[in-house]
Amino acid sequence: MDDLVRLDVAAKIIGVCTETLRRWDNSKQLVAHRGANGYRYYNYKDIQRHIPSNKAKPFIKWAGGKTQLLPDLMTKVPETYGDYIEPFLGGAALFFALRPTKAKLNDSNLDLINTYKTVRDEPKLLLVNLLEHKLNHNKEYYYSIRSIDSDNLSDVEKAARFIYLNKTCFNGLYRVNKKGGFNVPIGSYKNPGIVDEENIYACSEALQGVELFSMDYAEFIKKHVSKNSFVYIDPPYIPLSEYSDFDRYTADKFRVGNHIDLARIYKDMVDEGVHAILSNSSAELTERLYSDFKQEKVLANRFINKDPKKRGKVEELLILPKRETEISFPSTRYMGSKSRLLPYITEVLKEDKSKTVLDAFSGSGVVSYHLKQLGYKVTSNDFLTYSSSVTTALVENNSIILDADDISALLSRNRRSKKFIQTTFKDLYFSDKDNEFLDNTLANIAEVSCKYKKAIALSAIARACLKRRPRGIFTYVGFKYDDGRKDLSFSLREHFIFSINEFNKAVFDNKKKNISYNKSIMDLEIPSPDLVYLDPPYFSKFSDNDYVRRYHFIEGLCKNWEGIDIQENTKTKKFKKYYSPFHTKDGTYEAFKFIFDKYKDSKFLVSYSSNSLPDKDELFSMMEQIGKQVSLMEIDYTYSFGNQGTNVGKGNSNAQEYLFYAE
Repeated sequence: MDDLVRLDVAAKIIGVCTETLRRWDNSKQLVAHRGANGYRYYNYKDIQRHIPSNKAKPFIKWAGGKTQLLPDLMTKVPETYGDYIEPFLGGAALFFALRPTKAKLNDSNLDLINTYKTVRDEPKLLLVNLLEHKLNHNKEYYYSIRSIDSDNLSDVEKAARFIYLNKTCFNGLYRVNKKGGFNVPIGSYKNPGIVDEENIYACSEALQGVELFSMDYAEFIKKHVSKNSFVYIDPPYIPLSEYSDFDRYTADKFRVGNHIDLARIYKDMVDEGVHAILSNSSAELTERLYSDFKQEKVLANRFINKDPKKRGKVEELLILPKRETEISFPSTRYMGSKSRLLPYITEVLKEDKSKTVLDAFSGSGVVSYHLKQLGYKVTSNDFLTYSSSVTTALVENNSIILDADDISALLSRNRRSKKFIQTTFKDLYFSDKDNEFLDNTLANIAEVSCKYKKAIALSAIARACLKRRPRGIFTYVGFKYDDGRKDLSFSLREHFIFSINEFNKAVFDNKKKNISYNKSIMDLEIPSPDLVYLDPPYFSKFSDNDYVRRYHFIEGLCKNWEGIDIQENTKTKKFKKYYSPFHTKDGTYEAFKFIFDKYKDSKFLVSYSSNSLPDKDELFSMMEQIGKQVSLMEIDYTYSFGNQGTNVGKGNSNAQEYLFYAE
């Protein structure tokens, strides 16, 4: 039932009651289509023909105007609400269609808001000025008006100039240069509709009592949105291609960082109970920014494009105030990650009364993060700087995120960047363009002074590399394991942006003073916690447990290769692995005994594999020797691509994961 609109929505668009539409249907004045449910539906084009000429409609043409989306939008409007709020007003199609009794409208474009105020307050004088423009319109006159410094004009003259240029410029496009000057050439219109007296007066009437603002959208939302508000958010769209540039409504562009900020603000509003609807392009970034919420794809006619053949129906996204998922840890394919074991860990700990916990080998960080979610005061530790960066960003950090300015700075060109990655790792893991991006971004990260912002940035760039890399490891060169995953189609810059969003969304405060360390567990000195979680490197006869071999590149990134001696004779340009007692059988047994004895006053939760040593009985015995009562949960588990003590295809990928709980 494409382009068909419900009875109640059709009535709102036309401005009549539903009974009138039923009469029109019976008299054949406006014929309804009957759905399978017997209800009346109306063709949107038929509806448009019945909208009274004196009903207010947008008086300017605006990039991304929402007239075409009204059938989709109006079905999402709540039946009752307090203030109607629009932070990005633009053409105001939804406002004019709804005619709310109370409204607060905002746009950062000061000239646009001045025009709305003038339509509201001085329609007659505005029309006099527009008539003068109409009578004088020609190419020479257009460019003379375009070149005027609007600061020397009255508010009414500014508004008349704004509408005149909008009606006569190429394609109705509004665009300004870096100095804020309007720079769109004249359009090829035979009879542009410069003066629309009836609609100006209709819009003036609709705007009576409406409050108009030209503020930063975030400040506007903070100041004016309440729980009873209905908020429609229609920001400059995320471009679908590098050539799209319709965010230049003002001299300051609405950049990637602003979109990430907006997604966070939207989340906060919805979580507080505000009915907020947001529209944006169907870009991958849009889907990821709002992945926690219900999304609906709609088609809209778009008429602003330099190539007429590319004007027409395009897919857009409506974001609706219904949470589909809760905050979650940014996923990776990190070796030994326990993301699949989290439900079992929760089950084992459901009766545990501990308040403090040490995650001695945090690895991917997912368990430390989960323990933080469960309300523990978490001490997280790992000997890899990468792992410590992740837990610093998401476990120790309770509130700091990367804001729009931070993101713009991280993505900006840094003239002090070196070419270390471009020369050292050329043709090994990423393209020349990706390597150049890494060098530049590392230079920008080095200039970040805030510990937690730097940790988020490092974690995001490392995750970007893991996502961009086939299999997410650095034990081979080239792309021979390219399995066609969607992640491999995005550049490192795109993955970095995606990852910043994921890390920002994952930051939360559990009201505890959590801490992250970057040490060997053998050297860590802290007061005994209530609970110690152990997930050490698994010693196995089937495979090594050398994390540095697999992740030397992202470890180097997080350390900026400081204090690292690259083994130039190796294909992968790896560096020497860090010492760990878990690299040998004897060292593994000794390390377990040392840890169990050191924290003998604590409870233990131990993750281990049936493919590894010590075996199940030996671990039972070690913990019983320090006076613990031990229970065990055994979970069937399948490993992937030769990680964690297995060689896939050789009978060792299927194993049991053990969860020992000792108290």
